[in-house]
Amino acid sequence: MRFEFSRGSSQRGDRFFPSHQQSNDQVAAIDMQSNSSTTNNKNQPQTSHTSTSRSSDSGEACGGGNKWASKLLSECARAISEKDSSKIHHLLWMLNELASPYGDCDQKLASYFLQALFCKATDSGQRCFKTLATVAEKSHSFDSARKLILKFQEVSPWTTFGHVASNGAILEALDGESKLHIIDISNTFCTQWPTLLEALATRNDETPRLKLTVVVTAGIVKSVMKEIGQRMEKFARLMGVPFEFNVISGLNHIGELTKEGLGVREDEAVAINCVGALRRVELDERNSVIQLLRSLSPRVVTIVEEEADFSSSRYDFVRCFEECLRFYTLYFEMLEESFVPTSNERLMLERESSRNIVRVLACDEENGGGECERRERGIQWSGRLREAFSPVGFSDDVVDDVRALLKRYKSGWALVLAQGDNHESGIYLTWKDEPVVWASAWKP
Repeated sequence: MRFEFSRGSSQRGDRFFPSHQQSNDQVAAIDMQSNSSTTNNKNQPQTSHTSTSRSSDSGEACGGGNKWASKLLSECARAISEKDSSKIHHLLWMLNELASPYGDCDQKLASYFLQALFCKATDSGQRCFKTLATVAEKSHSFDSARKLILKFQEVSPWTTFGHVASNGAILEALDGESKLHIIDISNTFCTQWPTLLEALATRNDETPRLKLTVVVTAGIVKSVMKEIGQRMEKFARLMGVPFEFNVISGLNHIGELTKEGLGVREDEAVAINCVGALRRVELDERNSVIQLLRSLSPRVVTIVEEEADFSSSRYDFVRCFEECLRFYTLYFEMLEESFVPTSNERLMLERESSRNIVRVLACDEENGGGECERRERGIQWSGRLREAFSPVGFSDDVVDDVRALLKRYKSGWALVLAQGDNHESGIYLTWKDEPVVWASAWKP
C-alpha cells in the first residue's frame, strides 16, 4: 500500500486597524505570517472547555454532503487508539484513495488529517514534522510571506481581530508616557505595529519614544526579521516616531527571558504582547512563564490565542483528535469561504495547518520534537493568568474599533464578550456563532 501526502468607521477607529488601500510605505512595513511553499499551486462562546455548540466529530462546518471525511477520520482515530491493525490498514487505504489537498473541503481535511493519522500509526510523527518544518523554512521568503499575510488580512479578520484589540489596550495603558517599551512575543512578523506607530504619531501630546523588542522563537520567522526591522524603522521615520527595534532570537524557551536581556529600563513604561505565543510553551511550564511576565512589571499584558483545547485531552487520543478535527474544520471552512478556490495563499495556510495537525496528533512532546501546539481555551488561560494578573476589560472605544473592523469583511463574523460570572475575561471572535479567537488584556 502506498500513501501519498503531496498530491492531489470613525477617524479614531481608522488609526487602530489598517485600511485595505494602504500607502506603499505602510504596506511595506506590515509583517507576515509563515507559509509553507509557493511552488504548488451559539450566540456566545462556551464557558466550559469540555463542550462546544458543534459536535466535535460532525464536521458540519465544512462544505456540504454527508461529511464522509470526518466519519472516516474519526473511525480511523478510534482504530489507532484500539490498536486494531487490520482496521487501521483498511481505513488508511480508503482515506488515501479519497483525499486530495486540491479537492473540496472534505478532501482537504481527509488529506491533512490522513498524514497525521499515518504518522501516529507508524510512530513517524517527529520525523515527519521536522521534515515539513525544514521544507517550509527553506521555501520561506520575505516577499512570499508579505503577500500571504496581506491577502489573509484582506479577506479575514482572523489575525487583525487580535491586533486591533491589543493595540487599543496598549495605547490606553501607555497613554501619556514618554518612553514606551513593547515586548512582542508573537512570531507574527510585527503585523500589528504599523497602525500603532501611526496612532502614536497622531497623539495630541508630544510623540513618545518607542522601543520594540521582538522575541523570536520560531525558526521560520528568524530568516526575515532583518528586513522586517529595516522596514519598521523606515516607517517609524516616515511617521516621525522616535523608534528603536531589537530582536531576541536563539532562545530554546520563553522562560529564558530576563529583564536584563530584554533591556528593560526603569524609566520605561512596559507593555507585553503575546499573540499565539503561550500555546507554544510546554504545559507544565506555563505558570512559571506567566510569573516571569509579571516580574517585568508591565503596565499591560495582551494575550491572543485561538479558541481550542488540545491540552486537557492530550492523554486521550480520540478526544484530542475530535477537538482538533472540530477546530480545523471551522478553520478550513473559513478559508474556503474567504478565498477563491484557486487561491495559492489559501493552499499555503492549509499546509501550515497540516504541520500543526501532525504536531498535535502524532508527536510525543516528552521526547522533544519542536514547538508545543497545546492550545487552551480562553477560560483555561483566564484561570492561569489570574494567578499573577488582574483582567483589564476592553474599553467601549476599543470594542467599537473591533466591531468596525469586522464590518469590513463578509458576513459571519462577530465579537462576543466573555461571561464574567464564569471567571472568563476578554473578547471572542466568532465565525458563524463559533468562537475561534480569544483576546484579553491584563495588569499586575
